Amino acid sequence: MIRRLSADDFAACIPGLADLLVDTVDSGASVGFLAPLSAEAAAVWWRAQGVLVTEGSLLIWVAETPDGGITGTVSLVLEAKGNSRHRAALIKLMVHRRARRRGLARQLLATAERGAADVARTLLILDTETDSDADRLYRATGWTCFGIVPDYAADPSGTLRDCSFFYKQLSAAER
Repeated sequence: MIRRLSADDFAACIPGLADLLVDTVDSGASVGFLAPLSAEAAAVWWRAQGVLVTEGSLLIWVAETPDGGITGTVSLVLEAKGNSRHRAALIKLMVHRRARRRGLARQLLATAERGAADVARTLLILDTETDSDADRLYRATGWTCFGIVPDYAADPSGTLRDCSFFYKQLSAAER
């Protein structure tokens, strides 16, 4: 089941989100953190996002098992500037290693795209490590790569990697 977290639900999900972030970093995915990432450091990062969730500028969806365990997440950062209220940045699409290769990343991505449309966002942007599984997912789901920046960010081991930047304009059907 995939659901959007309310501000009230967010705090209770921080331990599961922290475990997911640690697993993602441990598996080598480049999501902005270096390994090793402790569960406490991951929880501190997630707690810091609470203000954004409360004010409504960060939307977070989680995929949960029937017992409430978090197996995936995706977020949208909503632009607040007057000239940018039509767009959002897709961030932190993560799926736990135990739940990969079952289509969950695609489901989370589609959920975030529908969620963007629900809040009148018509242009989405994101960045990801070039030639990664995520890079291939975005290409396969209709996102347009508009550039690659060499040595943009370090992967969890500290090695600099190229980064691909993507956008997607939501179609009238998606809106």
